[in-house]
Amino acid sequence: METQQVQSSESTRYRELKEFIDANRQVAGPLIQVLHRAQKIFGYLPEEVQKYVARQLGLPLSKVHGVVTFYNFFRTEPMGDHLINICLGTACHVKGASEIIKSLEKSLAVKMGGTTADRFFTLSSARCFGACGLAPCMMIDNEVYGRLNPTKANQIIQEIKSNIHTA
Repeated sequence: METQQVQSSESTRYRELKEFIDANRQVAGPLIQVLHRAQKIFGYLPEEVQKYVARQLGLPLSKVHGVVTFYNFFRTEPMGDHLINICLGTACHVKGASEIIKSLEKSLAVKMGGTTADRFFTLSSARCFGACGLAPCMMIDNEVYGRLNPTKANQIIQEIKSNIHTA
């Protein structure tokens, strides 16, 4: 029964994507808009979704995949429930952002851009948050945490994880 629910959910998502593609087929160069919608529907762009988009638009898979991998706003892996962004602006970089990244990669057992096995966190980076006075800093979802060091960053991650799991 659970398999039927998953298949039904998948077919509903593909149907929604097909309706969007059909409605935008006449738009010049619809690929990026279609990929944005597909990512919104599926949460990310796995190979099977890329193949579907290529087939529907009459494009080679290599072109679709090339666009997906070229632009950093498209994801080929599922996102975690919570996004950790480490600021890589000049002030944060100079004040040790790379050490925070190394520490979080080790404690979360993921590389930059990866998602934890439990899909709780995705580790990412951003060029600048505009919070240079708080350098180095990170943003988790929409909350900025500043004046970090590797230990403090890991403590914040652990607090968030324990608060959410005990709530």
